[in-house]
Amino acid sequence: MKYNKLGKSDLNISEVSFGCMSLGTDHAENARLLHHALDRGINYFDTADLYDKGENEVTVGKAFNGMRDKVNIATKVGNQWRPDGSGWDWNPTKAYILQAVEASLQRLQTDYIDLYQLHGGTINDPIDETIEAFELLKQQGKIRYYGISSIRPNVIREYVQRSNIVSIMMQYSLLDRRPEESVLDLLHEHQIGVLARGSLAQGLLAGKPAKPYLGYTLEEVQKAAAAVKAVAGASRMLAETAVRFVLHHPAVTAAVLGIRTAEQLNEALQIAAAAPLKEGEVKTLQALLPPNKYEEHR
Repeated sequence: MKYNKLGKSDLNISEVSFGCMSLGTDHAENARLLHHALDRGINYFDTADLYDKGENEVTVGKAFNGMRDKVNIATKVGNQWRPDGSGWDWNPTKAYILQAVEASLQRLQTDYIDLYQLHGGTINDPIDETIEAFELLKQQGKIRYYGISSIRPNVIREYVQRSNIVSIMMQYSLLDRRPEESVLDLLHEHQIGVLARGSLAQGLLAGKPAKPYLGYTLEEVQKAAAAVKAVAGASRMLAETAVRFVLHHPAVTAAVLGIRTAEQLNEALQIAAAAPLKEGEVKTLQALLPPNKYEEHR
Protein backbone atom coordinates (compact mmCIF):
# COMPACT_ATOMS: atom_id res chain seq x y z
CA MET A 1 0.00 0.00 0.00
CA LYS A 2 1.24 3.44 -0.90
CA TYR A 3 0.71 6.31 1.54
CA ASN A 4 0.54 10.01 0.70
CA LYS A 5 0.73 13.05 2.92
CA LEU A 6 -2.60 14.87 2.97
CA GLY A 7 -1.88 18.48 2.04
CA LYS A 8 0.14 20.34 4.66
CA SER A 9 -1.01 18.01 7.43
CA ASP A 10 1.01 15.24 9.01
CA LEU A 11 -1.63 12.66 8.06
CA ASN A 12 -0.17 9.96 5.83
CA ILE A 13 -3.15 8.24 4.30
CA SER A 14 -3.54 5.20 2.09
CA GLU A 15 -3.73 6.04 -1.59
CA VAL A 16 -6.86 3.90 -1.83
CA SER A 17 -9.14 4.69 1.09
CA PHE A 18 -12.40 3.43 2.55
CA GLY A 19 -15.64 5.34 1.98
CA CYS A 20 -17.98 4.12 4.70
CA MET A 21 -21.28 5.56 3.44
CA SER A 22 -22.48 2.28 1.91
CA LEU A 23 -21.93 0.13 4.99
CA GLY A 24 -24.97 -1.76 6.19
CA THR A 25 -26.48 -1.95 9.67
CA ASP A 26 -24.77 -5.12 10.93
CA HIS A 27 -22.09 -3.74 13.24
CA ALA A 28 -20.27 -7.07 13.60
CA GLU A 29 -20.09 -7.58 9.83
CA ASN A 30 -18.96 -4.00 9.32
CA ALA A 31 -16.25 -4.43 11.94
CA ARG A 32 -14.91 -7.52 10.18
CA LEU A 33 -14.76 -5.63 6.89
CA LEU A 34 -13.16 -2.52 8.39
CA HIS A 35 -10.60 -4.58 10.33
CA HIS A 36 -9.68 -6.53 7.20
CA ALA A 37 -9.17 -3.25 5.34
CA LEU A 38 -6.93 -1.98 8.14
CA ASP A 39 -4.98 -5.24 8.25
CA ARG A 40 -4.32 -4.91 4.51
CA GLY A 41 -3.02 -1.34 4.80
CA ILE A 42 -6.02 0.96 4.36
CA ASN A 43 -5.78 3.53 7.13
CA TYR A 44 -8.20 6.30 6.12
CA PHE A 45 -11.92 5.83 6.77
CA ASP A 46 -14.42 8.45 5.68
CA THR A 47 -17.91 8.85 7.13
CA ALA A 48 -20.38 11.68 7.86
CA ASP A 49 -22.97 12.55 10.46
CA LEU A 50 -25.55 12.60 7.64
CA TYR A 51 -25.12 8.95 6.67
CA ASP A 52 -27.87 6.78 8.10
CA LYS A 53 -28.73 9.57 10.56
CA GLY A 54 -25.46 9.12 12.43
CA GLU A 55 -25.52 5.32 12.58
CA ASN A 56 -22.69 5.15 10.06
CA GLU A 57 -20.47 7.00 12.53
CA VAL A 58 -21.65 4.61 15.25
CA THR A 59 -20.59 1.54 13.27
CA VAL A 60 -17.16 3.04 12.51
CA GLY A 61 -16.73 4.00 16.16
CA LYS A 62 -17.62 0.52 17.37
CA ALA A 63 -15.23 -1.10 14.90
CA PHE A 64 -12.21 0.97 15.86
CA ASN A 65 -12.80 1.32 19.58
CA GLY A 66 -9.51 0.38 21.26
CA MET A 67 -7.40 0.83 18.11
CA ARG A 68 -7.85 4.55 17.54
CA ASP A 69 -4.15 5.26 17.05
CA LYS A 70 -4.02 2.93 14.03
CA VAL A 71 -6.59 4.74 11.89
CA ASN A 72 -7.34 8.14 10.41
CA ILE A 73 -11.03 8.88 10.84
CA ALA A 74 -12.71 11.59 8.80
CA THR A 75 -16.29 12.75 9.15
CA LYS A 76 -18.41 15.63 7.90
CA VAL A 77 -20.78 18.29 9.20
CA GLY A 78 -23.26 20.85 7.89
CA ASN A 79 -26.39 18.87 7.08
CA GLN A 80 -28.78 19.08 10.04
CA TRP A 81 -31.51 16.48 10.32
CA ARG A 82 -34.97 17.88 11.01
CA PRO A 83 -36.52 16.79 14.33
CA ASP A 84 -39.19 14.76 12.52
CA GLY A 85 -36.57 12.95 10.41
CA SER A 86 -38.21 14.05 7.16
CA GLY A 87 -34.97 15.36 5.71
CA TRP A 88 -32.16 17.72 6.45
CA ASP A 89 -31.31 21.41 6.10
CA TRP A 90 -28.01 23.08 5.34
CA ASN A 91 -26.50 24.66 8.46
CA PRO A 92 -22.86 25.82 8.29
CA THR A 93 -23.09 28.15 11.30
CA LYS A 94 -20.46 28.20 14.01
CA ALA A 95 -23.01 27.36 16.70
CA TYR A 96 -24.24 24.29 14.86
CA ILE A 97 -20.76 22.98 14.01
CA LEU A 98 -19.65 23.29 17.64
CA GLN A 99 -22.77 21.40 18.70
CA ALA A 100 -22.59 18.75 15.98
CA VAL A 101 -18.97 17.82 16.63
CA GLU A 102 -19.83 16.70 20.17
CA ALA A 103 -22.41 14.26 18.84
CA SER A 104 -19.97 12.93 16.23
CA LEU A 105 -17.24 12.44 18.82
CA GLN A 106 -19.68 10.49 20.99
CA ARG A 107 -20.89 8.29 18.15
CA LEU A 108 -17.32 7.65 16.98
CA GLN A 109 -16.22 6.85 20.57
CA THR A 110 -13.19 9.10 20.24
CA ASP A 111 -11.71 12.26 21.75
CA TYR A 112 -10.67 13.70 18.41
CA ILE A 113 -11.39 13.57 14.68
CA ASP A 114 -8.44 13.43 12.31
CA LEU A 115 -10.18 15.30 9.49
CA TYR A 116 -13.42 17.24 9.96
CA GLN A 117 -15.01 18.31 6.69
CA LEU A 118 -17.72 20.77 5.79
CA HIS A 119 -20.21 18.59 3.93
CA GLY A 120 -20.96 20.97 1.05
CA GLY A 121 -21.03 24.74 1.00
CA THR A 122 -22.35 27.69 -0.98
CA ILE A 123 -20.90 31.08 -1.79
CA ASN A 124 -23.63 32.66 0.38
CA ASP A 125 -22.57 30.82 3.54
CA PRO A 126 -21.11 32.72 6.51
CA ILE A 127 -17.70 31.39 5.48
CA ASP A 128 -15.62 33.29 8.05
CA GLU A 129 -17.90 32.04 10.82
CA THR A 130 -17.58 28.47 9.56
CA ILE A 131 -13.79 28.79 9.49
CA GLU A 132 -13.82 30.21 13.04
CA ALA A 133 -15.63 27.09 14.22
CA PHE A 134 -13.07 24.74 12.66
CA GLU A 135 -10.13 26.78 13.97
CA LEU A 136 -11.61 26.76 17.48
CA LEU A 137 -12.06 22.98 17.35
CA LYS A 138 -8.42 22.63 16.31
CA GLN A 139 -7.33 24.76 19.27
CA GLN A 140 -9.44 22.62 21.59
CA GLY A 141 -7.89 19.43 20.22
CA LYS A 142 -11.24 18.03 19.12
CA ILE A 143 -10.15 17.90 15.49
CA ARG A 144 -6.65 17.65 14.05
CA TYR A 145 -7.36 19.18 10.64
CA TYR A 146 -10.26 20.36 8.56
CA GLY A 147 -11.31 20.43 4.94
CA ILE A 148 -14.40 20.71 2.79
CA SER A 149 -16.33 18.34 0.56
CA SER A 150 -17.33 20.40 -2.47
CA ILE A 151 -17.33 20.47 -6.24
CA ARG A 152 -18.04 24.23 -6.47
CA PRO A 153 -15.05 26.21 -7.80
CA ASN A 154 -16.26 29.52 -6.36
CA VAL A 155 -16.58 28.00 -2.87
CA ILE A 156 -13.27 26.17 -3.13
CA ARG A 157 -11.44 29.36 -4.08
CA GLU A 158 -12.81 31.15 -1.00
CA TYR A 159 -11.60 28.45 1.36
CA VAL A 160 -8.20 28.31 -0.34
CA GLN A 161 -7.81 32.05 0.21
CA ARG A 162 -9.35 32.40 3.66
CA SER A 163 -8.75 29.19 5.61
CA ASN A 164 -6.22 26.56 6.63
CA ILE A 165 -7.95 23.64 4.95
CA VAL A 166 -5.72 20.66 4.20
CA SER A 167 -8.08 18.87 1.82
CA ILE A 168 -10.96 19.02 -0.61
CA MET A 169 -13.14 16.00 -1.29
CA MET A 170 -14.58 16.14 -4.78
CA GLN A 171 -15.95 14.02 -7.57
CA TYR A 172 -13.37 13.24 -10.26
CA SER A 173 -13.28 10.58 -12.95
CA LEU A 174 -12.65 10.07 -16.64
CA LEU A 175 -16.31 11.04 -17.14
CA ASP A 176 -16.14 13.98 -14.74
CA ARG A 177 -13.04 15.98 -15.56
CA ARG A 178 -14.53 19.28 -14.45
CA PRO A 179 -11.93 19.68 -11.65
CA GLU A 180 -9.14 19.73 -14.24
CA GLU A 181 -10.19 23.12 -15.63
CA SER A 182 -8.97 25.20 -12.70
CA VAL A 183 -9.42 23.49 -9.35
CA LEU A 184 -6.83 20.70 -9.37
CA ASP A 185 -3.91 22.92 -10.33
CA LEU A 186 -4.98 25.56 -7.79
CA LEU A 187 -5.08 22.99 -4.99
CA HIS A 188 -1.78 21.43 -6.02
CA GLU A 189 -0.17 24.88 -6.00
CA HIS A 190 -1.42 25.54 -2.46
CA GLN A 191 -0.52 22.05 -1.19
CA ILE A 192 -4.12 21.12 -0.46
CA GLY A 193 -4.82 17.44 -0.94
CA VAL A 194 -7.66 16.14 -3.10
CA LEU A 195 -9.73 13.21 -1.88
CA ALA A 196 -11.35 11.91 -5.05
CA ARG A 197 -14.75 10.25 -4.94
CA GLY A 198 -16.88 8.88 -7.76
CA SER A 199 -13.87 7.53 -9.63
CA LEU A 200 -15.94 4.84 -11.33
CA ALA A 201 -18.68 7.27 -12.47
CA GLN A 202 -21.51 5.26 -10.89
CA GLY A 203 -19.93 2.10 -12.24
CA LEU A 204 -20.13 3.24 -15.87
CA LEU A 205 -16.35 2.84 -16.14
CA ALA A 206 -16.41 -0.57 -14.48
CA GLY A 207 -18.82 -2.55 -16.59
CA LYS A 208 -22.28 -1.19 -15.78
CA PRO A 209 -24.60 -0.52 -18.76
CA ALA A 210 -23.93 2.84 -20.40
CA LYS A 211 -26.25 5.82 -19.98
CA PRO A 212 -25.90 9.58 -20.54
CA TYR A 213 -23.78 11.13 -17.80
CA LEU A 214 -22.90 14.73 -16.91
CA GLY A 215 -23.46 16.10 -20.39
CA TYR A 216 -21.90 13.16 -22.19
CA THR A 217 -24.18 11.26 -24.56
CA LEU A 218 -24.83 7.53 -24.40
CA GLU A 219 -22.43 7.06 -27.30
CA GLU A 220 -19.69 9.09 -25.60
CA VAL A 221 -20.06 7.11 -22.38
CA GLN A 222 -19.83 3.89 -24.40
CA LYS A 223 -16.69 5.25 -26.05
CA ALA A 224 -15.11 6.03 -22.67
CA ALA A 225 -15.98 2.60 -21.29
CA ALA A 226 -14.50 0.94 -24.39
CA ALA A 227 -11.29 2.94 -24.01
CA VAL A 228 -10.95 1.93 -20.36
CA LYS A 229 -11.43 -1.68 -21.43
CA ALA A 230 -8.80 -1.34 -24.14
CA VAL A 231 -6.25 0.22 -21.77
CA ALA A 232 -7.01 -2.40 -19.13
CA GLY A 233 -6.40 -5.23 -21.57
CA ALA A 234 -6.13 -8.69 -20.13
CA SER A 235 -3.98 -7.77 -17.15
CA ARG A 236 -6.05 -5.11 -15.39
CA MET A 237 -9.57 -4.78 -14.03
CA LEU A 238 -11.71 -2.00 -15.48
CA ALA A 239 -12.04 -0.41 -12.04
CA GLU A 240 -8.29 -0.52 -11.62
CA THR A 241 -7.76 1.46 -14.81
CA ALA A 242 -10.49 3.99 -13.99
CA VAL A 243 -9.16 4.68 -10.48
CA ARG A 244 -5.56 4.76 -11.63
CA PHE A 245 -6.54 7.45 -14.13
CA VAL A 246 -7.74 9.61 -11.22
CA LEU A 247 -4.62 8.92 -9.16
CA HIS A 248 -2.30 10.00 -11.97
CA HIS A 249 -2.94 13.69 -11.20
CA PRO A 250 -0.40 15.06 -8.69
CA ALA A 251 -3.10 16.98 -6.80
CA VAL A 252 -4.93 13.78 -5.86
CA THR A 253 -3.87 12.33 -2.52
CA ALA A 254 -6.27 9.39 -2.42
CA ALA A 255 -9.21 7.77 -4.14
CA VAL A 256 -11.97 7.20 -1.59
CA LEU A 257 -13.93 4.16 -2.73
CA GLY A 258 -17.34 3.26 -1.40
CA ILE A 259 -17.05 -0.23 0.09
CA ARG A 260 -19.86 -2.40 1.43
CA THR A 261 -18.85 -6.01 0.71
CA ALA A 262 -15.78 -8.22 0.95
CA GLU A 263 -15.76 -8.42 -2.85
CA GLN A 264 -15.62 -4.64 -3.15
CA LEU A 265 -12.85 -4.49 -0.56
CA ASN A 266 -10.80 -7.09 -2.44
CA GLU A 267 -11.24 -5.05 -5.61
CA ALA A 268 -10.07 -1.92 -3.79
CA LEU A 269 -7.02 -3.76 -2.49
CA GLN A 270 -6.21 -4.96 -6.00
CA ILE A 271 -6.44 -1.36 -7.23
CA ALA A 272 -4.11 -0.28 -4.43
CA ALA A 273 -1.54 -2.90 -5.43
CA ALA A 274 -1.64 -1.98 -9.11
CA ALA A 275 1.08 -0.07 -10.93
CA PRO A 276 0.35 3.49 -12.06
CA LEU A 277 -0.84 4.04 -15.61
CA LYS A 278 1.86 4.81 -18.11
CA GLU A 279 1.96 8.36 -19.45
CA GLY A 280 0.87 7.16 -22.88
CA GLU A 281 -2.13 5.38 -21.37
CA VAL A 282 -3.17 8.52 -19.51
CA LYS A 283 -2.89 10.59 -22.68
CA THR A 284 -4.94 8.05 -24.63
CA LEU A 285 -7.75 8.35 -22.10
CA GLN A 286 -7.49 12.13 -21.89
CA ALA A 287 -7.73 12.50 -25.67
CA LEU A 288 -10.86 10.40 -25.83
CA LEU A 289 -13.49 13.07 -25.08
CA PRO A 290 -13.41 16.84 -24.58
CA PRO A 291 -13.30 17.50 -20.83
CA ASN A 292 -16.61 18.59 -19.37
CA LYS A 293 -16.69 21.88 -17.45
CA TYR A 294 -18.65 23.31 -14.55
CA GLU A 295 -21.66 25.23 -15.80
CA GLU A 296 -22.55 26.72 -12.41
CA HIS A 297 -20.75 27.96 -9.30
CA ARG A 298 -17.79 29.18 -11.34
